Amino acid sequence: MSEALPNSLPASQPGGDITSLLVKEGLITDDQLAYAIRIKAKLSSNNTLIDTIKELGYATGEQIRNTLSRNHTSIRIGSLLVELGYIRESDLNAALNLQKASPERKKLGEVLIEHGYIDEQKFNEILASQLGIPLIELGYRKIDAKLFAHAPIQKYRESLFVPVEMEENRIVVAFADPLDKIGRASAEKLFGDNLKPALAAGKSILETIATADNNASHPEAGQTDESTIIGIINKLFEDAITENASDIHIEPMKDRIRIRFRYDGVMMHHKDLPLDIAPQLSTRIKVMAQADIAERRRHQDGRILFESRKHGYSLDVRVSIYVTIFGEKIVMRLLNKKGVILDVQQIGMAPRMLDHFIYDALDSPTGVMIITGPTGSGKTSTLYSCLGYLNNINTSIITAEDPVEYVVDGISQCSINQKIGVSFEETLRHIVRQDPDIIVLGGIRDTFSAETAIQAALTGHKVLTTFHTEDSIGGLIRLMNMQIEAFLISSTVVCVVAQRLLRLVCTSCSRPYTPTPLEFSRLGYTARELAGAVFLKGEGCKDCRFTGFKGRMAVFELLVLNETVKEAILNNRSSADIRRLSMETTGLVTLFEDGLVKASQGLVSIQEVLRDLPRISRPRPLQELRRILGD
Repeated sequence: MSEALPNSLPASQPGGDITSLLVKEGLITDDQLAYAIRIKAKLSSNNTLIDTIKELGYATGEQIRNTLSRNHTSIRIGSLLVELGYIRESDLNAALNLQKASPERKKLGEVLIEHGYIDEQKFNEILASQLGIPLIELGYRKIDAKLFAHAPIQKYRESLFVPVEMEENRIVVAFADPLDKIGRASAEKLFGDNLKPALAAGKSILETIATADNNASHPEAGQTDESTIIGIINKLFEDAITENASDIHIEPMKDRIRIRFRYDGVMMHHKDLPLDIAPQLSTRIKVMAQADIAERRRHQDGRILFESRKHGYSLDVRVSIYVTIFGEKIVMRLLNKKGVILDVQQIGMAPRMLDHFIYDALDSPTGVMIITGPTGSGKTSTLYSCLGYLNNINTSIITAEDPVEYVVDGISQCSINQKIGVSFEETLRHIVRQDPDIIVLGGIRDTFSAETAIQAALTGHKVLTTFHTEDSIGGLIRLMNMQIEAFLISSTVVCVVAQRLLRLVCTSCSRPYTPTPLEFSRLGYTARELAGAVFLKGEGCKDCRFTGFKGRMAVFELLVLNETVKEAILNNRSSADIRRLSMETTGLVTLFEDGLVKASQGLVSIQEVLRDLPRISRPRPLQELRRILGD
């Protein structure tokens, strides 16, 4: 983590260290570099000069990485990060000043990480990728004791490197700083100049050295007993609760067990565990989930009720065990029994859309209300917010869920359990005999559940359910494909709500952002048509784990079935016709349009809208959308 040979490149070359190397190696010409600099100056986007060179087709990412790998000793890490757009020039200057002021003479990479300019994992990933060397997770990797014995422990501590293994007659050596010439020379003296360099976090190298030293002194150390396994699993659950993760992934790999958490819908690395504890780990989880501990050849499911002493509540955990070539992969979905149910006013609907939703759907005495979207789109949260609005002393509400995710006072909730015969089909047969006013179905799975929902609505009940489709019109089309008659759909379905979850821009590191010409084109607007919009983009900080995002919000598409739409369904009109009529007569705003309005308010990023929301037709003018939504 240092800046190597600051005067190794000619200062007269414009652009920076990387572009100087590209010119020096003949990958681009001086004229091409000058043209790229002019183009970069004219662009209003935040693209780097390297991005511009790649977009112009002068060099590919692979060619740039190969050039950096061949010339790794000539690259200054600060220049590398700035030129690649991971930190700003002002961040680099501030870090250099901090480095000069530090009495310990810390390396630049250490200063950047310590003061929150970049995450250590991201720093190492960038460095390894650009230098063309592997990034090694040392945490629980077994180190070759014979290789380690080549030098005294102190030598490894001073130069911050460790030998890892022999690979194709070359010794793999993990460096904390591959650009450190002194450390590289020291390693080559021990293991030969044909060694294979790799990158590892400095902290993990020190931990590996300490573990190797301890194991050499105490051969019995490192053994794992059952109490340790229990502690590891409990710690995983407590960490997941503390960090507000929704899922825990325990993945056996070739050399380790990788633990990842899902935050805000995105997977992030948490830690690694030694591969040799995999059998004990899976056995303990199977015992907790009441799965078959003797079965290791088939996939299994289970459920754990974990009592958190640290946080003081119970956690319902759905467990899925999947057999892979390296062992059993375990995924655990965390369902907080004390989860906060959002008020319907807080789910994120625009004012006028919310008014339509409440008055035309929730306040309707009978009919089917469908909430649709892919897995992880927040359907259940919206469903429970509707229940919170409808729940009162004069209303009988009964549910069939798989499983119950939130416990609500005053509502009769049933959790499906196939193992004891409480199946979805059996529950639906009994549910209508309970004299309910409102029936909540955890999801329409097949023709039987769809017909049950329709029949319940025909007999005067209000039915709330979820579905998996791309958008609101798709929900109606899928019902038709389930052989539900068009006249039944038009006479019972009150509304269809489609939704997605987009990550919120982190408020701690958000900066104004101007879309690129390509993004304007993909949005279907010109820069002039979006004048006045406030687009933001997070640069990454400690608060958001250096992702630029913190939290999520929903975007919605509300289809209310008025007489015009019902007639179109009865006449088997196309989905395009139904959507057009809905826009004209019910004020339907598509998912893409709602996301665009929220992006123009600086709540979500343009990139999230373009990546995650379906764009079916050209969006209407932004001012018109704001008028329709009441924003």
